[in-house]
Amino acid sequence: MKSAVETLNPTRVRLSIEVPFEELKDSLDAAYKKINQQVTVKGFRKGKIPARVIDQRFGRGAVLEEAVNDALPKFYTEAVNEAEIDVLGQPEVDITELKDGETLNFTAEVDVRPAIEIPDYSGIEVEVDAVEVTEEDIDKSVEQLRERFASTSPVERAAVDGDVITIDLEAKVEGEVLEDGVASGVSYTIGSGELLDGIDDAVKGLEAGGEATFTSELKGGSAAGKEAEVTVKVTQVAARELPELDDEFAQLASEFDTLDELKADSRKRLENMKQYDQATQAQERVLEKLLELVEVPVPEKLLEDEINTRKHNLEHHQLGQMGIDLGKYLEIQGKTEEEFVAETKDAAVKGIKTQFVLDELVKREKLNVNQEELTEHLMRRAASSGMSPDQFAQAVVEGGQVPLLVGEVARGKALAVVVEAATVKDTNGEVIDLDDDEDETAETVEATSEDAPAEAEEKTEG
Repeated sequence: MKSAVETLNPTRVRLSIEVPFEELKDSLDAAYKKINQQVTVKGFRKGKIPARVIDQRFGRGAVLEEAVNDALPKFYTEAVNEAEIDVLGQPEVDITELKDGETLNFTAEVDVRPAIEIPDYSGIEVEVDAVEVTEEDIDKSVEQLRERFASTSPVERAAVDGDVITIDLEAKVEGEVLEDGVASGVSYTIGSGELLDGIDDAVKGLEAGGEATFTSELKGGSAAGKEAEVTVKVTQVAARELPELDDEFAQLASEFDTLDELKADSRKRLENMKQYDQATQAQERVLEKLLELVEVPVPEKLLEDEINTRKHNLEHHQLGQMGIDLGKYLEIQGKTEEEFVAETKDAAVKGIKTQFVLDELVKREKLNVNQEELTEHLMRRAASSGMSPDQFAQAVVEGGQVPLLVGEVARGKALAVVVEAATVKDTNGEVIDLDDDEDETAETVEATSEDAPAEAEEKTEG
């Protein structure tokens, strides 16, 4: 076999491959054997039909077609390995010449990973938010905890903001009660915004036994997106009572004996959260600076596939679970379809560039992934997907995605190398040392997941 490579552009090549006919022998034998098992010829036992009889009865062309289809993948793979090119996706194959007994010539056009030069990135400087926890932040955190320990008691008065009411609901569209539009005994906190638009105004001022009708657009169910006439009946009004902020509350709501100790713990937790956000921000901004330094051609077919995958994931997974279509989603987001397409393309381009650049860094820095790192990453991915670690691991193995996860971890380590070399300052001008943030740098892939290629997510979800 002979092969030659022609570079069509920085991300696409054409392989020209010549195969001497004798190298097709194994595939020809396999073709005759396969046809033997599929056809019947009077006077011959099944599977024992001579090759000359098959040629006469079914045509030599059918045998050649079967043999070539069997042989092409093998010769294509050999040519790719011989040329030492990193191909992306499936090739477009064209048989240019097939002479029985003489030669098989074909071409294969395929996208390839572009050659990338990583410049010196040690001069990258980024600014991140300072870690500052105010008394207001602490008070808000404690107040949220206090809300969780609120008690309710029925009252005989009109409902007001903050009350917990028990209601019955009935929704009609075009005068017809929906099958899934009736509910009773629903508990709702006025002002929470957790039910239908307009319900707060409808129920405020009603006492137990009171009833009101209002119009609202349904957010889910069989008539999602349609205007409905909703009748709400209040069956109970209950007032929420918050516990006193004192040492007794601290003992009730936490493992601490005093309110001061509870507030000190809240401060520490908030600082940790802000440090995590700071590390994530540093990773994202360093990555943006790195991508600005590197010229990365993007293969057109790969980009098209990535855009389609992202759109599919949004429509069939995320929006499907919410019970809305793309049109409704765009309306909620206040975006046109053109803006959505442009944003999806930008995110896909960034995701592909990110993968190419970080993969190149993995090779340059000779970064490896050990079993412990892979297991930790798998646990995080499982948690974010809503699956148990065992379920996620099974989906990964069955989908042949282990190499994809290894690549994610390796790219995370590559970005951590760049972050470590960069200068990171907060808004107060203080240089931030992220060396101690092991968990944050380990989760680099999650920090850039919005831009990462969507293939792995698509496979584990679908």
